[in-house]
Amino acid sequence: MQSESAQALKVAFVAGVAPGKWFHRWEERFPDVPLASLMVDDADQLSVLRDGRADVAFVRLPVDREREQLHVIPLYEELPVVVAPKGHEIQAFEEIPLAEVEDELFEYDGGPSERLDLVEGGAGLAIMPMSVVRHFNRKDLRYRPVTGMDPYGVGVAWRREDESEHVQEFIGVVRGRSANSSRQASVQRDQAEAAKKRREDRAASQSKDAKARNEASRAAKATRTGGGRGRASGRRGPSAGGRPGAGKRRGP
Repeated sequence: MQSESAQALKVAFVAGVAPGKWFHRWEERFPDVPLASLMVDDADQLSVLRDGRADVAFVRLPVDREREQLHVIPLYEELPVVVAPKGHEIQAFEEIPLAEVEDELFEYDGGPSERLDLVEGGAGLAIMPMSVVRHFNRKDLRYRPVTGMDPYGVGVAWRREDESEHVQEFIGVVRGRSANSSRQASVQRDQAEAAKKRREDRAASQSKDAKARNEASRAAKATRTGGGRGRASGRRGPSAGGRPGAGKRRGP
């Protein structure tokens, strides 16, 4: 870690996610490696990884990890809530079925703060993660849990090609790896598995080569044996114009 200690680890997170506990653990274990945090809108959660503004990002799921070429680890789920202006009829209920509010929802692709502004201004209702609504804490808005829809997922993502030690150590902190376990045991297991795979591949290649040599040797032997039988057969017959049994004459 000392060789990279001058470079900050850049971590982005969407509104509502509270990465403070992981930041605190990082600072305890790696006090010489500063963290640079950045809160982003949901719409920008992947672009900050693409353009290098962040090394790691806490994102809302799902994300297309194959298209984006990311590693993604799901962390937890959040409750969806419907948000309405103060005095709206949702206040009479403890929870609201999605079907009851669908007609009052509006489409908006901007950030959560602007969306809440629109709700407050009477544009309609919005469904958002409860953590986001609590984060902005608008006094003139009210919210209730929504039933009949999937919860929001939160995960941690980083680029597949980024194998820097800082990033791997931070992912270990998020996953709960203790300081004593360190990353070394994991690295050693990976190295052992890679060495085993190389040995197996080498053995398979050597076996294939040996089989090929044996087959070539048998083919060559068969060719020599076949040719020898033909020549021996020709020598046993009499030559053209010769006398049968001709050979050395015995003396009187």
